[in-house]
This record gives sequence, C-alpha cells and structure tokens, in this order.
Amino acid sequence: MVKEIEKAGLPVVHVASILPISKTVGANRIVPGKAIPFPLGNPKVSKEEEKKLRKKIVEKSLEALSTDIEDQTVFKW
Repeated sequence: MVKEIEKAGLPVVHVASILPISKTVGANRIVPGKAIPFPLGNPKVSKEEEKKLRKKIVEKSLEALSTDIEDQTVFKW
C-alpha cells in the first residue's frame, strides 16, 4: 500500500519494527519502530518516558516526510 500511495504523489513514512519487510514491500522512507508488539511505544517504562519515545519517533517521521530521497532510506532515531 505504501508504494501505491506514493504513486499518487503523497510521500509516506513506514514506521515498522522489522526493517527487511519494509524494504521488501518497497517503502521509500522507513523509520524503525521500538518493538514488534509496540512499534510506537514501550509499556514497560513510565508514561513520561513512553511519551518521549513516541515524540522522538514522530519527529523523525516528520523529518523523513520532508526529506527528498532517491532510494530507500532508513531514518534512524
């Protein structure tokens, strides 16, 4: 679905915990998630720490959206 949305002219960021799958499906902008069951969080930490983690991932995703790329790119946080 990521590739189809981009074909329509909309940039997409794929936040995923398993990077090889993101690459295989053809995602161009990839941001690693935290863990398979919780890509955007970590329920084992305090709510404050989890909020910081989520903010970091979302900020990196916004950076990826605004970056011109030519090949698949992983934006590490």
